[in-house]
Amino acid sequence: MPENYEYVIVGGGMVADAAAKGIRERDKSGSIVILSEDVDAPYTRPALSKKLWTDPDFSPDDNDLKTTDATGAEVRLSTRVESIDRSNRSVTTSSGDTIGYGRLLLATGGRPKRLDLPDDSRIVYFRSASDYRRLRELAGKGHHVAVVGGGYIGSELAAALVQNDTRVTIVFPDRELGASTFPKSVDDRFEAAFRDHGVAFRPGRRLASGRADPSGIHLTLDDGSEIDADSVVIGLGIEPNIELAQRSGLSTDDGILVDVRLATDDPFVYAAGDVASYPDPILGRRRVEHVDNANEQGGAVGRIMAGSDEKYTHTPSYYSDVFDLSYEAVGKLDASLETVEDWKDDSSVVVYYLDGGVPVGVLLWNVWDSTDKARQVLAEAKALTPDNLVGMI
Repeated sequence: MPENYEYVIVGGGMVADAAAKGIRERDKSGSIVILSEDVDAPYTRPALSKKLWTDPDFSPDDNDLKTTDATGAEVRLSTRVESIDRSNRSVTTSSGDTIGYGRLLLATGGRPKRLDLPDDSRIVYFRSASDYRRLRELAGKGHHVAVVGGGYIGSELAAALVQNDTRVTIVFPDRELGASTFPKSVDDRFEAAFRDHGVAFRPGRRLASGRADPSGIHLTLDDGSEIDADSVVIGLGIEPNIELAQRSGLSTDDGILVDVRLATDDPFVYAAGDVASYPDPILGRRRVEHVDNANEQGGAVGRIMAGSDEKYTHTPSYYSDVFDLSYEAVGKLDASLETVEDWKDDSSVVVYYLDGGVPVGVLLWNVWDSTDKARQVLAEAKALTPDNLVGMI
């Protein structure tokens, strides 16, 4: 006989935790099950490339979100959902279990982009807590780790590793680290921090191939040069896990398409987090892979599934910490766009990114408690000109 739950959540990340807590804000007793492919109960993902490397008093146990304790939700780990029967409102797992739902949330997240490299335990595609644990085993003791990717996750991993007795070489396609994201005045400071800490650079390069042998991992770059490392970590972003939604006939594009109430084109099925393409009230339809969106959208979809009449109207921010540099951002950061810089002092600046003269992104570099002001700028963008942006924040 199939099991039945009032709320079934597929995916066991931060969205699942926030959704279960959102459900409990309105429904104190409805049954909740979280079906997760992960081997760990929900945890905070940002700490995997930040705090767990830099704060000796913060442990993996501290990083556990304690979802079951807070909500009473049942969490089933190492559980893959293979199909959704929308007509009978049930899901089937890879082990053959059928589970009925009243409301279904797809919080399936994403998987790391992969390269044509050997299947070797010394090559880590970084995404999960188990990846963190594996990289910890490979790091330290002066070991040489090659980081492939110089974007958000790659740069954080390079900073984390080099601060933990690890020799680091980072490979990235830009002419400078961060050049595709930051204007040159900011990028110079960003790149200098890595050089000052001893990170070796291979700029303007992509990975062509790699091989593994008992002595280590040997990478060949697109110019024919080579890197010999003890291990490799790949940080090239993710691809959204939309295949389950596609197999069930739900509408997808870059992600699972949802409306302002985070519902798919099936009124009993919702999607949120990294996998959801939603209509942002300021920036238009988009898919966001950051923690602020996971928490806010997860909480909102939980309340909505439990009967709230709210809409998801939050425009999320995101942040990064590397060494003693920190920033927050809202919207699109693309160094190819026109930028307006508003320096507050030698180390703090607000950068406005403009597309066709209209602000589409705001970088808050060592400027704090200003994400709401950044959202306001983007909400009023069409009424602003480059000349009157300085001093807005």
